Amino acid sequence: MTDVSTLPVLVIRPKKGFVSLNLREIWNYRELLFFLVWRDIKVRYKQTALGAAWAVIQPVMTMIVFSIFFGRLAKIPSDGVPYPIFAYTALLPWQLFAFALTESSNSLVGSQNLITKVYFPRLVIPLASVLAGIVDFVIAFGVLLVLMFWYGITPGPAIVWLPLFMLLALATALSVGLWFSALNVKYRDVRYTIPFITQLWMFATPVAYPSSLVPKPWRAWLGLNPMAGVVEGFRWALLGKTAAPGLLLWISIVAVLLLLIGGLFYFRRMESTFADLA
Repeated sequence: MTDVSTLPVLVIRPKKGFVSLNLREIWNYRELLFFLVWRDIKVRYKQTALGAAWAVIQPVMTMIVFSIFFGRLAKIPSDGVPYPIFAYTALLPWQLFAFALTESSNSLVGSQNLITKVYFPRLVIPLASVLAGIVDFVIAFGVLLVLMFWYGITPGPAIVWLPLFMLLALATALSVGLWFSALNVKYRDVRYTIPFITQLWMFATPVAYPSSLVPKPWRAWLGLNPMAGVVEGFRWALLGKTAAPGLLLWISIVAVLLLLIGGLFYFRRMESTFADLA
């Protein structure tokens, strides 16, 4: 018989002082993270008539609408690129961001049964929701390759920077999603504001129009919107018809870092209340 007195004792105490991020704990629970990502992907396509086709239908239909109303009727310039591919190249990272933001913001409330039953770092839940959107992005990216072939556009060496802009889009969604997910646990009406905020955010991002339409004195301020740097970066890396984002991108990176650090600390500070409020 095992002597109980020789067994290790783990004492769990509340953190004192300034909250610690303890990001190493996420690595220790990496298998759970993978499982939650896989669960979110399966739930998204379970019992759907079109399945993964939704990942293509949404950006393609939006591209068609933009091409008709903004490209043909409003005559919005597209930096010398055919407007359909100009719009679709921007819609790719935007759809990735919008999906990741919505899912991560509602992730804690949707996983309340899991939160109240077992301990694990709660940061895994919104992070898994963000990573699950990569599958849709990869599927929709195949359509972009077809469009580039159709219009005879070949990406240049700048395409090596594409993963950086994709990572920036995911980091933007995660940073804002951390704030919203924590607030959503306490104030359940937060989820109703997310679609409205996302819609306004899209019009503040050069998706349907080029950033060159923004007067030069205001372009630096445009960089405070991190998705502006992402969208312009995608067009530069894939189409090569515009100048490198430069200052716009650096401002966007700094804005994302500040949002992410603030979101991480706020999320960890509120983490101890999630099980009680969920």
